[in-house]
Amino acid sequence: MSLNKFDMIVIGTGPGGEGAAMQAAKEGRRVAVFERYNHIGGGCTHWGTIPSKALRFSIYTAMETLNSPFVKSMGLRPHPSLAMLRASARSIITKQESMRQNFYERNQVPVIRGQARFVDPHTVEIDDGTQYKADNFVIAVGSRPFRPDGVDFNHPKIFDSDTILELNDRPHSITIYGAGVIGCEYASMFRNLGIKVNLVNTREKLLEFLDDEIIDALSYHLRDKGILIRHNEQFARIEGHDDGAVLYLESGKQLKTDIVLWANGRSGNVENLGLENIGLTPNKRGHIKVNEQLQTDVEHIYAAGDVIGYPSLASAAYMQGRAAALHACGCVDRCMKVTDIPTGIYTSPEISSIGQTERELTAAKVPYEVGHSQFKSLARAQITGRTVGMLKILFHRESLEILGVHCFGANAAEIIHIGQAIMKQPPPNNTLDYFINTTFNYPTMAEAYRVAALNGYNRVF
Repeated sequence: MSLNKFDMIVIGTGPGGEGAAMQAAKEGRRVAVFERYNHIGGGCTHWGTIPSKALRFSIYTAMETLNSPFVKSMGLRPHPSLAMLRASARSIITKQESMRQNFYERNQVPVIRGQARFVDPHTVEIDDGTQYKADNFVIAVGSRPFRPDGVDFNHPKIFDSDTILELNDRPHSITIYGAGVIGCEYASMFRNLGIKVNLVNTREKLLEFLDDEIIDALSYHLRDKGILIRHNEQFARIEGHDDGAVLYLESGKQLKTDIVLWANGRSGNVENLGLENIGLTPNKRGHIKVNEQLQTDVEHIYAAGDVIGYPSLASAAYMQGRAAALHACGCVDRCMKVTDIPTGIYTSPEISSIGQTERELTAAKVPYEVGHSQFKSLARAQITGRTVGMLKILFHRESLEILGVHCFGANAAEIIHIGQAIMKQPPPNNTLDYFINTTFNYPTMAEAYRVAALNGYNRVF
């Protein structure tokens, strides 16, 4: 076999690319991955998930410590800079990159540096003119913040969700345009630092894909912290000045703050891939259309991760990459369907959910009931002082099948997986009975499932 001929070529080393490459290698295929940057790991490791979540944790723990009565009684009033708070993220990124490099080496998957561009449906070429052939391809090139025309992102007061991580001086105020997951997460982070926050939403509600009760809880707690939320607004223009930036809205409102963060949408990194040479045309946001098996319109070319659009989660991207690789390897009996993907939203408090919402169940005329557990009633939450939040279980009132789990509060993204595990069981093991009849450690946050299950069961007659 030619040194430049592979069973599978993966373009991109983010979660989607890594999942595809590792799975194909485990299936005994000869795999190569292409990376145009000097570092592996993609946007997840270097510009998105890891650095932003590490920064969030640093802010949360720092402010929790600085606001404790004991620290205040000692007369300590330190003011950590954003550069100091970001320091921990750098070490985590280095560890993540080293670990992932080891994965490729251990599985004998070469990482080829350079921009891969399709020459024909079975050939890609990199910058130096070297060509590589494969039977199958997985496009996992990720995404970047969408930048509208007319906004000067080179201005020192105007940022997007990548460049905001380079901010060194703590501003006194910020306007965030876009109240999706990224906008809400950054609104929470900056407000935890004591910064005044304007959160501008282009829709009627925050995060409309969530359960209405969770949306209401999030809106209440963001406002309770002092975040000013404006709904149903569209931007007209943004002007940068020496002393700040002004966001002009079509409604006539003008918001002036120290900085403006554009957090409204992302675009797939499809430029320079040579998609025109293989007959693929992405949509206006750079997303590539795929079927349930992650195949593009060219059946031996797959796509995974942010480049295919929703849900644009690192967790989903990794599993999509694995699913694509399994299908390409002909593993029909083990093919994965990437469904029931949990949300993980790192606001303060966290939000996580899986399954259907009350709105969806009502529209579908499903006879369901609701079980609640308020965190303020749990001993573990009282011990830790993190009493804000709740766990909500939606279940079929006749079969008791779990239809949805929604969590708002500290560690929600961890807590949700207990409900996920039961929902995924075949009937009759996916019902409320599991939570009612299982002993949970005490005191724990997991105990919320028993409390919510009993609360819901008491509504059934």
